[in-house]
Amino acid sequence: MSLALVMNAPLDDLRRRIADAGALIFDVDGTMAETEEIHREAFNEAFVAVGIDWHWGRRIYKELLRVAGGKERIRAFDQRRRTGPPLSDAVIARLHRIKTERFAALMADKGCPLRPGVQALLGAASARGQRLAIATTTTRANIDALLAPVLGVDWEAGFAAVVAADDVARKKPAPDVYLEVLSQLDLPAASCIAIEDSGNGLMAATRAGVPVLITRSLYFHDDTFDGALAVLDDLVEFVA
Repeated sequence: MSLALVMNAPLDDLRRRIADAGALIFDVDGTMAETEEIHREAFNEAFVAVGIDWHWGRRIYKELLRVAGGKERIRAFDQRRRTGPPLSDAVIARLHRIKTERFAALMADKGCPLRPGVQALLGAASARGQRLAIATTTTRANIDALLAPVLGVDWEAGFAAVVAADDVARKKPAPDVYLEVLSQLDLPAASCIAIEDSGNGLMAATRAGVPVLITRSLYFHDDTFDGALAVLDDLVEFVA
């Protein structure tokens, strides 16, 4: 059973609220699955492939996760360097393309299970006719690499809206992905619930007016999440 770490409403009330929501809107990395270590490995393999003498350890990567978006993280790390010319947009784009390819290959080789309660909650929501959506700053290719092996190649048919990194102008903590999801769903923000694992995700959903349920993940486990409906270890509590 998951541990309720922060509860701003009784658990039974939260269960009812989730079951009655117009839509459940999921973040992907860290929320649906603990993918960040695979992303980190893919970044490091991309650096080797391009001949750049970088290696992101866990401490550095945790800091970089405060920056939403893979290309943006590469640029942020590059800006820390004290010598040498900055990487060009073309090199950053190449690095990110290779990283995305390596992520897909690693996922195909190793796999990555969904976090406890995620698949069951998706199934329960579908069974009661509840709409599902995805609001993420990762790419569609990365979503597919994660979800196709566990939900099937037609996984996208189970979601009423999928909004990814390249679908909006600004990434989280800007509210753009949530505003676009809400537009596609044609639902009021307050009727939905976002499921997130990070402060950036909480801020993005909150700025769009969507209440947020936090499930703590590996890299954001020690964050504070003021304003969330609840902060839990996983979603098992919400599976009927």
